[in-house]
Amino acid sequence: MAELPLLIEIGTEELPTHTVDELAQAFATGVVEGLSKRGFALAASSARIYCTPRRLAMLLPAVADAQPDQTIERRGPAANASFGADGQPSKALTGFAASCGTTVDQLQKLETDKGSWYVFRSQQVGQPLSALLPDVVSEALKALPIPKPMRWGDHDYAFVRPVHWLVLLHGDRVIDAQVLGLGSGRESRGHRFHHNQAITITDAGSWLSTLREARVLADPQERRERVRAEIARAAAETGGRTQLTESLLAEIANLTEWPVAIACTFDADFLRVPQEALVMTMETNQKFVSVVDGDGRLTRHFIGVANIESRDPREIRKGYERVIRPRFADARFFYDEDLKTPLIAQLDALKNVTYQQALGTVFDKVVRVGELARVIANRVGTDAARATRAAALAKCDLMTRMVGEFPELQGVMGRYYAAANGEPADVALALDEFYKPRYAGDGIASERTGQVLAIAERVDTLCGIFAVGLKPSGNKDPFALRRTALGLARTLIESGMALELPPLLAEALAQLPEAALVAGLPKAKDGKTALLDAGARRAELADELGEFIVDRLRGYYADAAIGADRFDAVRALNPADLGDFDARLRAVAAFAALPEAEALAAANKRIANILRQAGEFAHGDVDLSLLAAGAETDLHAALSAAQGATAPLAQRRDYVAVLQTLGRLRGPVDAYFNEVMVMADDLAVRMNRLRLLHGLRQQFLQVADVSLLQPAA
Repeated sequence: MAELPLLIEIGTEELPTHTVDELAQAFATGVVEGLSKRGFALAASSARIYCTPRRLAMLLPAVADAQPDQTIERRGPAANASFGADGQPSKALTGFAASCGTTVDQLQKLETDKGSWYVFRSQQVGQPLSALLPDVVSEALKALPIPKPMRWGDHDYAFVRPVHWLVLLHGDRVIDAQVLGLGSGRESRGHRFHHNQAITITDAGSWLSTLREARVLADPQERRERVRAEIARAAAETGGRTQLTESLLAEIANLTEWPVAIACTFDADFLRVPQEALVMTMETNQKFVSVVDGDGRLTRHFIGVANIESRDPREIRKGYERVIRPRFADARFFYDEDLKTPLIAQLDALKNVTYQQALGTVFDKVVRVGELARVIANRVGTDAARATRAAALAKCDLMTRMVGEFPELQGVMGRYYAAANGEPADVALALDEFYKPRYAGDGIASERTGQVLAIAERVDTLCGIFAVGLKPSGNKDPFALRRTALGLARTLIESGMALELPPLLAEALAQLPEAALVAGLPKAKDGKTALLDAGARRAELADELGEFIVDRLRGYYADAAIGADRFDAVRALNPADLGDFDARLRAVAAFAALPEAEALAAANKRIANILRQAGEFAHGDVDLSLLAAGAETDLHAALSAAQGATAPLAQRRDYVAVLQTLGRLRGPVDAYFNEVMVMADDLAVRMNRLRLLHGLRQQFLQVADVSLLQPAA
C-alpha cells in the first residue's frame, strides 16, 4: 500500500490575526483525528501545520492510499444456549446467522475464560483515501472554534471568512472533493500583490517551495523569523533597539505573507507624552514596533512591517508616518487635558461608578482600601499618611481621558499624573506598582507604600467578592480572584512584612456593608434569604478565604521545585503569617535533603500514631526516676539539650538551624525504638514514655509536621 504526502489547503479572504494560529492547529488536529478514526496509522505530531492570513493548510508526510483491511467480528448467543436437546440450532442462533447474511455452519466459536459464544467473522476491504478524505475535511472544518461564522454569496455555507480555493493532493494526484461549495484541484494562489494569479502545485511535497517562489511564506515559524530579522535590520538603520513582544510578533506575522520592515519617524514633540501611551497606540492600533535608545527611552523612530516589497519604500514610509500622526495627536490631547485637572479632583467622580451592587461604588471601595492601608502601614511601621494618600489616588486615573481610551494604562497614567501634581515619589510609584504582579513571572511592588497598597487592595477585593457569593467555581473565575490571591500571598511573602493573615481578613470583612454579607447567603426554596448572623458570616468567610489564599501557594512552590509533601508538612500547622510559612517551608525543603531526614520523618509518623491512640495521657512532664538506663536516658538527655538549643532559634525563625539541630537526634531516636518497649506493662512507665515521645514530637512541630514527608523515590 503506497504511502505518499497528503496536502490540504483552504484559501480564504484575510483571516482575523488573533485566530490564525489557533484555527490552523485545530484544523490539523481534526484531520489527523478523522483519519486515525478511520484506521489510518498517523501520529498527531507528524502533521506539519501551515497558515498565512489567506490560508489554512497542513501536510502529512506519509499517508496510505487506502484504509487497511479490517476483520469484523460480531458476537452471537452463548454456545450453551444455542442448541436444543434435539441438537437443532435455537431460534436465537439461526436469527443471528441470518442477520449476518450467513448460515449456522459458517459461524465460529469463541472461547473465553467467561464461557464460549458463536461469532461471525468477515473481512472488510479498506476504502480508498479519496473516498474518505472529503468527509474528514468537512468534519474538521465544522469542528473549528469559530464563534460567529460568516455566510457569503447566495448559498448556505458558513466559515470564518469566505473561501476561494481548495487544494487536496495525495502525492501528485488530486483527490476530488466538494467542500464549502468548492471543488478541489491543484491550483493555489500566490501573494496578493507580487503574484496575484493562480499557481499550479505539481505535487504535495513541492507546495511549500512553490508558494515561496510566489512570495508567500506559508510556514508560520519561518515567517516569524523573517519578521524578526526584518525588524532588526530596520532598527539597525535607526541606531536603536526594538521592543518587540512575542504577542506583537505573532500578530504581525499573521498580517503578512511576505513581510518587509520599514523604519519611520514621528515628530519629536510627541515624546513629551508618556512613552507607555505612545507604545500602546503604536502596538494596539497600528501594529507598529517602537524603538528605544540604550537607556530604554523611546526614540522618535518606529518600524512598520509591510506585506509587500515595494519598489519605492518611501511611499509606504510616508503612509505609515501619516497614519500614526493623528493617533499620537489624540494621545497628546488626552494627556494635556488630563494634566489640567489634579488627579485627586477625580475622586468625587468615582461616587458615580458602581463597583458592585452590594459593595457600593468605586469610591466606597477606595474608602475601605484607604482604611486597610492605614492599619497595615501602622502594623509594619511605615508612613500611614502616605499609604492612605496612595489609596485615595489609586483609582482616580480611571476617570482620565487617557485611561478611558487605553484601559491597559491604568496605574501607569496614575503614576505620571501624580508625579506631575507634586505627589511624593513613593506615592506616585505606588499608583502603578500596586497592580503588580500583573502576570506570571512579574515582580511585586518595589517600595513599601506600593506593597501596603497592593495588600490592602487585594484583601478588600477578595473579601468583597467572596462575601457577595461570586467566588471562583471550577474553571470559571470571572473576577480573576485566584490571580488576586496569589498576588496577595506573594506580596506578603516577598516583601518580608510580618503580617498575620487572619487579622488582616477580619479587618477587611469588618468594613463590608451588611448588604454584601446578605448577598452571598444561600436562598431558600421560597426565594427568601437566611437571616444574617454577621459575626458568624464574617468568621465563615475568613476561614474560607484563608484556605483559598494558602491553596494558591501550591503552584507557586511547585514552580520552585518544592514538593507537595513539604507544603503539606507546613500547612498542617497553618502559620498565620505567610512570611513565616515561607521560612518554615524552605527549612523543611532543606531538611528533607539531609541523610537523616527520612528516618526521622518515619519516626515522627510512628510517634504520631502512638500518641493519637494515647490521647491526653501523653501530656505532662517526664518523671526522671522512671527512665530506664541506656537508650531511654540517652534520648531524654539529647532531647533536653535540643530543647535548650532550638528555643532561641525558633524564636528568631531560624527554622533551618532548628531542623539541623533536631537532625542530630536520629541516633538516639533509632536506638530508643530498637531497645525500648514504649507500651510497657507498667502503666506509670508507659505514660512516662509517651510523655517523652510527646516532647520529642513537639520539638519538630515547632517547624512543621515532618511525619507527612514522603520517602525519596
